[in-house]
Amino acid sequence: MYLRRGGQRLSGIIDGMTRKSWNDAQRLREEIALAAARLIAEEGADYAMAKRKAARQVTGENRIAGELLPDNDQIEAEVREYVQTFLSDTQPAELAHLREVALAVMTELARYRPYITGAVYNGTATALSDVYLQAFCDNPKEVAIDLLNRGIDYEVSETRHFNGRGMVETLSFLWRIRGQRGEPVGVHLSLYSLDDMRGALKATDGNGRAVRTDAEGLRTLIAETEARQAAHSG
Repeated sequence: MYLRRGGQRLSGIIDGMTRKSWNDAQRLREEIALAAARLIAEEGADYAMAKRKAARQVTGENRIAGELLPDNDQIEAEVREYVQTFLSDTQPAELAHLREVALAVMTELARYRPYITGAVYNGTATALSDVYLQAFCDNPKEVAIDLLNRGIDYEVSETRHFNGRGMVETLSFLWRIRGQRGEPVGVHLSLYSLDDMRGALKATDGNGRAVRTDAEGLRTLIAETEARQAAHSG
């Protein structure tokens, strides 16, 4: 739980926590999840990076046993509480913009069956968050060629396959909606084969929620969020 102390942010709370004993594995996971939540919300770190960096901050160790690390569901819960406590005035508009950008990219690249996952999809994204997409197509190399033909510069990296086995190519680029000002949004597009789609559509998180959705699902999510906000403001 986060406490308001004259505007104090989570970083100050964590500094005090690092002096405690780490004999209790459950408590250690909680502290790492708290630290990771701050990194995700305030710095736009992805979950994997935030988890590793938070573990180093909390324990002072470069490597820590996997069973002592929080899972993504636990971290997501802490991010939601952090956002609600510290960023509730600005985060809804930031999230709406990121989802608008994500939908624009997915619409433009519809032929490659893009799905959205991560913080922009689950609602925990903040201004510094990037958009994470997964494309499922016959020839993933076609996506790279398409981006080049559109004049979009990208960087190539590898991301762990969502099933945990092996790596997949990921294209990272910047995207700005036509006619809009401001900073472009970072987009990371992981390339999968069509054979991967069956397993992807069945995947759920610890709460039984789908971990990704297509453009139509994102449109529905945007509409539902707008309706809730309108009802709340009314």
